[in-house]
Amino acid sequence: MTPPLLDARHLTLGYDGERRNTVLADVSLSVDRGEIVALIGPSGTGKSSLLRALAGLERPQSGTVSIDGTTLQGPHPRIAIAFQDPCLLPWLSTERNVAFGLAFEHQARLTRDQQRERVRSALHAVGLEAAASLRPAQLSGGMAQRAALARALARQPHALLLDEPFSALDEVTRAAMQRLLVNIVSTTRCATVLVTHDIDEALLVADRIVLLGTQGRLIGAWHVDFPHPRDAFVSELGTLRIDILKALQAGMKRPHASELPPLN
Repeated sequence: MTPPLLDARHLTLGYDGERRNTVLADVSLSVDRGEIVALIGPSGTGKSSLLRALAGLERPQSGTVSIDGTTLQGPHPRIAIAFQDPCLLPWLSTERNVAFGLAFEHQARLTRDQQRERVRSALHAVGLEAAASLRPAQLSGGMAQRAALARALARQPHALLLDEPFSALDEVTRAAMQRLLVNIVSTTRCATVLVTHDIDEALLVADRIVLLGTQGRLIGAWHVDFPHPRDAFVSELGTLRIDILKALQAGMKRPHASELPPLN
């Protein structure tokens, strides 16, 4: 069997090492090439912390994260992350925002022509070629998110990590971004993790949905074995949605203090 492209094993993360302040507790998650995994769960369960650990931005107290079989020691050039806020630099054009980061430390050394081609290809992938010279203030919310996605794609990542990137968009724009993400992952074969609060979004884009519970543990997983686009499978997805919603509601219940493990 081919090993997973992105592989997290037994991650534990907490504040000051105190078990009562555990954010992640023995979390293991693997993502294959070309797979989209949606990470859902109540607020405050550690979804963003897990994403930062997968990106090498947060060092867990125990456990490992590897990409392409290499254990992370920090940020990795083959892992790109995008957030809810596009974080575009207002004084740069869209084109230069997409190029931002290509010359950072640990990135592969590129000639100017290679950088231009990376940017051109990324802008083409998200349909922003005509907006290359525009500043962020001239972009709509959807265009700004596409620019942020293009910035991540310009690095030609093997793993793409997305932290609620579409939550601030209107429904029409959000649906378009969801379709765009599915197409991009199908083309680039990135191992992709999408953090979302929206079960419907997870059902529409993900190959697998995993649920993080209130104690920082993965407590549920579902495969979404329907082809894209999934508009024709409303009934089947509705049944799966109910199962996930029930598990989500159960996962929001915090244990009584007497149920917490004793501190050693």
